[in-house]
Amino acid sequence: MKDKPAINEITLVTSKKERKQFLKFPYSHYKNDKYWVAPLRMEQKKLIDPQKNPFFDNADMAMFLIRQNGTVCGRIAAIEDRRYNNYHNSNTGFFGFFECIDNQTVARLLIKTACGWLKDRGLTQLLGPANPSMMDEVGILVDGFDQYPSILMPYHKPYYNKLLTAEGLKKEMDLYAFRAQCKNFPVERFQRGRKLVKKRNPGLEIRQVDLKNLDEEVQIVRDIFNKSWSKNWGFIPLTENELSALAEDLKMILNPKFAHIAEIDGTPVAFSIALPDLNQALRHMNGRLFPIGIFKLLWYRRKVDRLRTALMGVIPEYRGKGIDALLNLKATENAVEEGYSGSELSWVLETNKEMRRIAERINGHIEKTYRMYQMGL
Repeated sequence: MKDKPAINEITLVTSKKERKQFLKFPYSHYKNDKYWVAPLRMEQKKLIDPQKNPFFDNADMAMFLIRQNGTVCGRIAAIEDRRYNNYHNSNTGFFGFFECIDNQTVARLLIKTACGWLKDRGLTQLLGPANPSMMDEVGILVDGFDQYPSILMPYHKPYYNKLLTAEGLKKEMDLYAFRAQCKNFPVERFQRGRKLVKKRNPGLEIRQVDLKNLDEEVQIVRDIFNKSWSKNWGFIPLTENELSALAEDLKMILNPKFAHIAEIDGTPVAFSIALPDLNQALRHMNGRLFPIGIFKLLWYRRKVDRLRTALMGVIPEYRGKGIDALLNLKATENAVEEGYSGSELSWVLETNKEMRRIAERINGHIEKTYRMYQMGL
């Protein structure tokens, strides 16, 4: 007797039950993937909640689930980011939260449905994935499947690139994750460089972020970030609410020994923030803090020995003066002192020659490649 043909049904997520299914699907989808790290379920829930994520102050999102013979087998979101379009004077819609079984028909229906929702809103270009914004997890992993992702970086099935390109999506931009080891860091060369940079910039000081005055520090970082990243692909200025929400999420794990601001004569000109790679602990928890996940987190957190350099910026008029090198040197010296083995620098645009040079100067190598896709609607 032949198997009955699969019946695919796609639905717009509207109910509380469907939102729960949307969030739950990756945890079963990746359960046999060694290198997938389950994100905290409570954080994923907050990410898609318009009441808790300030991204939705200026954006709308529709989420879709697809079932095959009644069983969830894929999901996708269609996103209209009005701030992105206003800043870039574009008419772009995003897709995000793409997860799918290895089935081209299912992938086609997901992409077609998201595109339809975006076209109905008058958008003419598709870009993604962004989950849900360009400041969150972005891109599809296309190289580096044999390594764990760092904190706040995604992991995907190796066949996703095949599914997306078969539907007409083309590469827009590759994003690199560099791996740098403390033992390979050219400390002596950078220490010699520090003396030269200090001589040329006698008013230069590098200080730790002050956690007791985090609100003020957040404003400094936001100002430098918006100035230093303004010409980068995909950039939109961070709002005060977005950065405040990000700081609130990160302050529990932020270690000031790896978060620095560079000042010249008291004026902030650059910053660098590295985070302990808590994915080394989260991979033991299946996304749950309670009832016992919190104890696992506390136990495995002691064993974390990697960092992720997640944010760095130097305002344009102070680039090329070696300030970025001093920020790296300071973080590395502290990392060695604290017993860390190295750091991932991510993500770095393939077109960002300056950041790529920084990564290469500290003997970093590309460990993972993530891809952003585009096509006309």
